[in-house]
Amino acid sequence: MFVLQVAIVMLLAVGAVVLLLLTVQRGATQNASDRSLAVAESFAHSPGIVEALKSPDPPAVLQPRTEAARKSSGVAAIVIVNRDGVRYTHPRPELIGQRWTAKQVAPLLAGRTVTREAETPLGPVISTLVPVKDRDGSVIGAVAATVTVENVNSMVARELPAVFGAAAAAVAVTTGGAAVLSRRLLRQTRNLGPTEITRLYEHHDAVLHAAREGVVIVDADRRLLLANGEARRLLDLPPDCEDRPVRELGLAPAIAELLASGREADDEVHLAGGRVLAVNQRPLARYGGPSGSVVTLRDSTELQALSGRAEAARDRLKALYDASVGIGTTLDVTRTAEELAEVAVPQFADFVTVDLAEPILLGDEPADIEKQLRRVAARGIREDTPLYRTGEPIRFIPSTPQAVSLTLGHAILEPDVRNAPEIRAQDPQRVQRLIDHGTHSFIAAPLCARGVALGVASFWRAQMPEPFDEEDRVLAEELAVRAAVCIDNARRYTREHAMAVTLQRSLLPRDLPEQNALEIAYRYLPTQGAGGDWFDVIPLPGARVALVVGDVVGQGLHAAATMGRLRTAVRNFSRLDLPPDELLARLDELSGGDDGSEGTAEFADATVGATCLYAIYDPVERRCTMARAGHPPPALVHPDRTVDIVELPAGPPLGLGGFPFATAEVEVAEGSKLVLYTDGLVRDRDRDIDESLDILGSTLRRVNGEPEETCGAVLEALLPRRLIDDIVLVVARTRALPQNQIARWDVPRDPAAVGQMRATVADQLSQWELEDLGFVTELILSELITNAIRYATGPIGVRLLLDRTLICEVSDGSSTSPHLRYAETTDEGGRGLFLVAQLAERWGTRYTPSGKVIWSEQSLPDEYRGVRPV
Repeated sequence: MFVLQVAIVMLLAVGAVVLLLLTVQRGATQNASDRSLAVAESFAHSPGIVEALKSPDPPAVLQPRTEAARKSSGVAAIVIVNRDGVRYTHPRPELIGQRWTAKQVAPLLAGRTVTREAETPLGPVISTLVPVKDRDGSVIGAVAATVTVENVNSMVARELPAVFGAAAAAVAVTTGGAAVLSRRLLRQTRNLGPTEITRLYEHHDAVLHAAREGVVIVDADRRLLLANGEARRLLDLPPDCEDRPVRELGLAPAIAELLASGREADDEVHLAGGRVLAVNQRPLARYGGPSGSVVTLRDSTELQALSGRAEAARDRLKALYDASVGIGTTLDVTRTAEELAEVAVPQFADFVTVDLAEPILLGDEPADIEKQLRRVAARGIREDTPLYRTGEPIRFIPSTPQAVSLTLGHAILEPDVRNAPEIRAQDPQRVQRLIDHGTHSFIAAPLCARGVALGVASFWRAQMPEPFDEEDRVLAEELAVRAAVCIDNARRYTREHAMAVTLQRSLLPRDLPEQNALEIAYRYLPTQGAGGDWFDVIPLPGARVALVVGDVVGQGLHAAATMGRLRTAVRNFSRLDLPPDELLARLDELSGGDDGSEGTAEFADATVGATCLYAIYDPVERRCTMARAGHPPPALVHPDRTVDIVELPAGPPLGLGGFPFATAEVEVAEGSKLVLYTDGLVRDRDRDIDESLDILGSTLRRVNGEPEETCGAVLEALLPRRLIDDIVLVVARTRALPQNQIARWDVPRDPAAVGQMRATVADQLSQWELEDLGFVTELILSELITNAIRYATGPIGVRLLLDRTLICEVSDGSSTSPHLRYAETTDEGGRGLFLVAQLAERWGTRYTPSGKVIWSEQSLPDEYRGVRPV
């Protein structure tokens, strides 16, 4: 750029000098002409010129005078001629007297002044011919002054050094100034060359005016410096808007305030002439520019509309997502309907009601849904709406949108409730009150699942200004479908749960059997899905009582049925009066399905993993014998409130087979408490089982009350926040049979001893005031003792127990069980056990480690008031 500037300056300087020379040359010619005219005029009008021409010898008079004048004026020649063109004077004397041609004389005679240019050996000359007139105006001669142009140029040449010096000085000064300006220009343009600057400006101008965004630049005085075409269009700026204050441009007040303030703005939305503009403003000084700000404007009118539609679609997707997450969190029909209403209000509708067929609430399928609807959920933004309340029965007439939607199987849209007579037909006054509350739009969506109509959901809008449209109808239908599937699942679960609970409760003991050995309290807490936890209290011969607690893996009908089968098996095995370990072994064998039958195999599959605890308490000996199959150990609370977790061999769960079960026998003081439970009580997600057992022990040590009170305290301390498994808790406080109600004798192996025992027993019955039972009791003991003497081995013992019945027991050392026979009329024996069976209420055989015991029970008289315990 600098070189270009220097070249331009040099070119201008050279041009100026050339122009000056040309001008000087042109001036020299003119100067020569002027000098020639001046000299000729001076001589032509000088005094005495006329007299000299009329003198006898004009050359003699005029030649000296003209030569003197020629030399002093610097002209080349002064020539005076007469009227005939004869020369009177000339620098070259030899030419004096010669005549001009007629062509040269003609202007003279005409009296005109004539200037002529001619080429001579001396160079170009200029001659001016001025006529000399007499007093009467007649031409008597002429004076011609000739000037050589070379003489004038020589004068100009003498001035050329000064001209060139001035030109050189001008070039130097101009070059220095150009250098300074070039350096400053480079700094300002950041070393960009002309090409780059030109391209940058072209691009800047093209982008500025081609951009779809408006660009406005405002200076520090808040005057508009620049606005591209898009900004002029968006803001409707006047043509002369530039260099005017922004407050005087007729802008919208909010935009004018923003431009005048100069504050930063990020996508602020403003209205301007019916357009929605997104306005951004940034200060120029932050980016190294002058004071002021740059503003960009973007027309967001269509984007706002698209954004509104996109936001509506996003809201619909959110509603569907919320429905997928929030509906069906429980398997309760009513709660599921309430969740549908909660999801839809207020993001989709202002009021939502859900009406279901009454059989659905019971887990059944509706027979005639149009006649058996009941409102189960209602939710809205206000509580003062005249909608039917929850729990009210509803029957929609066939013309209502609800009934039509149930018939057609798809949602019905009523965008304007005020102009919908079908809605008014149900209850005109109620609908009018709804309209008075602002309700204006409505959708009825059927709740259908698996081809069965379960009910109808109604969506109302009142506070939302936009009425329901077709997309909303589709969304309502989708919400109803999702809710219907969840409601149907809850209905099926309700039915199965009700059946399972009914089955389970029918299989559990309704009333505890009467017995004097234990004071029992229990708690049974099923989960939402009926499980397989169970317990039982079984009276056994000899005033003993068996306690059973079990747990079947799983929930539902299958678990309840399996539990029932196990409980039945335990009761049947207990009638055999088996010890706990043998009973569990037989139960395990039954659960293993070793017989190969299909039914037993299915039962075995269901019972694999089931647990059981079987305990027998003997109030006479005050001992408890127990065994367990994978079940939590019981707790024993002594009368002094010390607590022991009974160390029982664990034993495998039922159904695994091949593992033995072990029995533990503990002595239990009267007034102790046996605490049996299932693992649902001590297993919790928030704590491990050891911590739960510690809490159980501390609670049992703290509580010193009835078994009922103990059950409540234990559940309060250990009940999980969320019940995930059934809980069975049994608390049994032990009693001991008083010694005055127990009678024991050893019988010698002598037939004569039978008579003695009959007399002894009669005396004991008299003490107990049971003389009425003497004959029967004596007969039973006679037969049992006689059989023992005749067929058994080992010592023979007799024991009478006075409990709720009179119990007679005969023990011996033989393990052979007697059999009841039906003797022929000709047989001499075989009628003893038959008599026992006929006379006793019950009888049987119990095996002991040392032999067996044959026992019988007799009912006490109703009027008995003796030592019979309460």
